[in-house]
Amino acid sequence: MEPRLQIIKNDPYLEPFENAIDARYNYAIAKEQELTGGNQTLAEFASGYLYFGLHKTKTGWTFREYAPNATEIFLIGDFNNWQQGPEYQLQNIGGGVWEINLPSHAMRHGDLYKLMMHWEGGFGERIPAWSTRVVQDDLTKIFSAQVWAPTAYKWKNKRFKPNTQPLLIYECHIGMAGEDEKVSTYSEFRKNVLPRIYKDGYNCIQIMAIQEHPYYGSFGYHVSNFFAASSRFGTPEELKELIDEAHSLGIAVIMDLVHSHAVKNTKEGLGLFDGTPYLYFHDGPRREHPAWDSLCFDYGKGCVLHYLLSNCKFWLEEYHFDGFRFDGVTSMLYYSHGLGEDFTNYGCYYNGNQDGDAICYLTLANKTIHQVNPNAITIAEDMSGMPGLAAPIESGGMGFNYRLAMGIPDFWIKTIKEVQDDKWSVGSIIWELTNHRWDEHTINYTESHDQALVGDKTIIFRLIDADMYWHMSKVAGGTTYMVDRGLALHKMIRLITASTINGGYLNFMGNEFGHPEWIDFPREGNGWSYKYARRQWHLVDDKNLKYHWLGDFDKEMITLIKDIKGFQDYPVYNYWERIDDQVIAYGRKDLLFVFNFSPDRSYTDYGMLVPKGSYKVVLNTDAPEFGGFGQTDDSIIHFTQNPNKGQTRGRKKNESTENTLPEGKEWLMLYLPARSAMVLRKQK
Repeated sequence: MEPRLQIIKNDPYLEPFENAIDARYNYAIAKEQELTGGNQTLAEFASGYLYFGLHKTKTGWTFREYAPNATEIFLIGDFNNWQQGPEYQLQNIGGGVWEINLPSHAMRHGDLYKLMMHWEGGFGERIPAWSTRVVQDDLTKIFSAQVWAPTAYKWKNKRFKPNTQPLLIYECHIGMAGEDEKVSTYSEFRKNVLPRIYKDGYNCIQIMAIQEHPYYGSFGYHVSNFFAASSRFGTPEELKELIDEAHSLGIAVIMDLVHSHAVKNTKEGLGLFDGTPYLYFHDGPRREHPAWDSLCFDYGKGCVLHYLLSNCKFWLEEYHFDGFRFDGVTSMLYYSHGLGEDFTNYGCYYNGNQDGDAICYLTLANKTIHQVNPNAITIAEDMSGMPGLAAPIESGGMGFNYRLAMGIPDFWIKTIKEVQDDKWSVGSIIWELTNHRWDEHTINYTESHDQALVGDKTIIFRLIDADMYWHMSKVAGGTTYMVDRGLALHKMIRLITASTINGGYLNFMGNEFGHPEWIDFPREGNGWSYKYARRQWHLVDDKNLKYHWLGDFDKEMITLIKDIKGFQDYPVYNYWERIDDQVIAYGRKDLLFVFNFSPDRSYTDYGMLVPKGSYKVVLNTDAPEFGGFGQTDDSIIHFTQNPNKGQTRGRKKNESTENTLPEGKEWLMLYLPARSAMVLRKQK
């Protein structure tokens, strides 16, 4: 009997697990019916932010909160000297919902406030769960909700449609995006960094740390207030202006969405919101994440689904974000959070270790997001490789548009650390970069923010190390073998990773030009310094330094890929692969990519079989303008040759001497300098 779901038809190895996959699909459909009652869409259901929280009305203010364990709730704030009283007491209107209606003069724009929550046997101050504005006092460091009701922001681009085929992501962090040793702002990013991203050719920015978080050094991954854009970077209107300006430049904006866990803090977060530990989270041993010192959502609860699905819709509707990169998906998928798992066979995905409620939530989240915005982009951060994660829901998948190819940066780090340059295998490289599920799109990347943090190393630091401090000047300090090697491989690694995408490519802010130093947020151990929590743009702007060579190459590489619409969908044709020579050549559309990874062997008249015709070099890692040695003449046209017509066949290593050639193929003869790569375009 033929399988019912398409992902099993696509991959027969999934057939033994058909019942499990089918059950997941049916569970998500049944849960959707339960939530919506069959008389509304998920997008309509996910509108909790329009009901809960503080809202300005025609006659005053309305505030609602969900707190089923509460016995009394009071609004306290600047408007009543932070004292609870009957005029600011909420009423229990049933179903765990509390409400208060106030006249216009009861509070003003900018007032700070909290809830005084009472429960059997205790009480405490809480920030409302649906707060859309939360600020921190500079002196006391205490967080409070803030009444925020300015004149509505007027969007210049109301209906932006991303042009992201292929998707080229610039991962960034607002606070550390500036040159100064401080927390930078939304406005500074819009004015100073956004133009750089546009000039460099990226068509999407992925912003980290948007949801409010009490500890700056958490990189935004310990969220306390899920509906509040972090106020340490500026106002909601300034974030909207940033997104609006990006859209004016044709750049999509997605956010790093953290729904995998929450901060444990009770005063800032949801930890003991109504006096119970289990309102939004698991009770008992599943409550705390064993590795992240955080709390785990209970995705089986209706209130949690309503809260998180509404959160997805909120950021799309209120801020016009174009989608999300879902953080920590592996941790959500498995009861073990993926800790200690090797995921070596399909059975690892269907062995009872999977959290069916979390899988259901992710499925419903993708459906909700794409109902709100059919052009939205969703990306899953998953290292386990669970099949179907980025497959359509109706085919039995979870509905993400893309999944991060998290094995690629691990592969590059392992190769650089453990394998001598003359032993790098081009076969292993191309296999790692193209080994993906054919029916799921992935995001290739060499390194993200993870590899730039203190305790790890970026690729440029692994390649050049201490020589970066003394030999990156073009006018002083000369050069060294380590610097020359590092510059060459940095370009080659990025080119082969970006050019083999089947979905998109990601780069972290500054890594395109080999930003030195690591990322270290202010903390007690570094004297609360911002020295390493910033980006030193002057390094790439200074033409007397070598960084601009890498930045210039990255710009040309991204432009070359972006100029071919649908580049990611053209197949990678592996024309030539010689492990002993460390040479590989492959084609996509009319481009031919040729790599010589050998550190010390340059090849003269190196022949390879490619589609017959003429070719011209359009990008060369060895070009002088990119810090190369300029060993080839890239102005000439290269013609393929047919030995049957009396032409030389060139390099014939391990090749048959038969005169027959594959149909449509001829020999292309090139000079391949050691440790270099070139891209050639087939001429019409």
